[in-house]
Amino acid sequence: MKTYISRWPESLDLPDFPRGLSVLGSTGSIGVSALDVVRKHPGRFKVLALAGGRNAQRLAEQAAEFRPAYLAILDDKGAEELRKALPSGYAPEILTGPSAYEQLAALDEADLVLSTIVGAAGFMPTLAAAKAGKIIALANKESLVLGGHIIRRACADSGAIILPVDSEHNALFQGLMGHGEDTPIKKLILTASGGPFRGRCRADLESVTLAQALDHPNWDMGAKITIDSSTLMNKGLEVIEACHLYGLPVGQVDVVVHPQSIIHSLVEYVDGSQLAHLGLPDMRIPIAHCLCFPDRVPLDMPSLDLAALGSLTFEKPDYEAFPCLKLAFEAFAAGESHPIVLNAANEVAVDLFLKERIRYLDIPAIIEAALASHTTENVADPEAALALDAQTRKKIRTSH
Repeated sequence: MKTYISRWPESLDLPDFPRGLSVLGSTGSIGVSALDVVRKHPGRFKVLALAGGRNAQRLAEQAAEFRPAYLAILDDKGAEELRKALPSGYAPEILTGPSAYEQLAALDEADLVLSTIVGAAGFMPTLAAAKAGKIIALANKESLVLGGHIIRRACADSGAIILPVDSEHNALFQGLMGHGEDTPIKKLILTASGGPFRGRCRADLESVTLAQALDHPNWDMGAKITIDSSTLMNKGLEVIEACHLYGLPVGQVDVVVHPQSIIHSLVEYVDGSQLAHLGLPDMRIPIAHCLCFPDRVPLDMPSLDLAALGSLTFEKPDYEAFPCLKLAFEAFAAGESHPIVLNAANEVAVDLFLKERIRYLDIPAIIEAALASHTTENVADPEAALALDAQTRKKIRTSH
């Protein structure tokens, strides 16, 4: 199936600047970084909509600065808090509930939708943007894990384009660019920092605390993504995302641990060449690349100093200590319904761990058990995908 990220920029029909922008998940770490890019280049964007979760105060501060016509927040209580926090004389339309995010994703005036809502909650808004033919700057990998086949089909029907914001997939995008869609690829290589527990054996992880798991050595991310990074599930989800984005089987995607987080990913071609993307571990780089594509814009950050770094190191992932990564490979190979179970089980398990109701090593155990008990299902439409997602979550929560 055709991919929806072009390998050559001249083939993309992109809108002129300023671009109408909807930011779904503006109060999270990616959303905050994205608005910093907008702040540095105000002439390139017209912020039309901002959608947050429960942080009404931060959303109000963002809205007061960028003055979008539309805001969205999760519930009525948050909406009331938001209204009270907005400056006088500014009265945007405030929408609530999950459907609000879908509405903002499909606004007629929006050229570009940044989808950065964490978890499966980002699936339907991303799908709404795809159906509306938008350019989607995608930072919600779970959208493709849950229903990559559905979103790809929607893009084919509408002409929507996905530009990848995740640093690894943005690196692949840049490594593929200019080589033509028919250029043979040997494999894609995703790099992983290894998280806070790199080098530890499985026995060492028996006593991991929540505070230790939330202490990532390189990246400043939200709690859920940080835990995923520590278990290597984040990389497993990225493997599935890469398969959907670039139309490759899972056997042509590899992972290497690179603790410095300087090389973000590599593309290996059939002639043996490997093209790597290097950069500081700062999400503003891939965000700006997508929002301003095909232009590159200054970001006022220090240059990468390779001499100061001295060396870059690499190692193979330890699948015994970090089985989540292996489970992700197996889930994608097993069929379209298995990644849905994988993601739902992971989200519930991580939530239980964040609430300190289970131990750290219970996370992969819960996911493995959920996959072992799953029989392949037909998930050809979003309703079926969401039903399986909900069923899996309910089953796990009932037993824990």
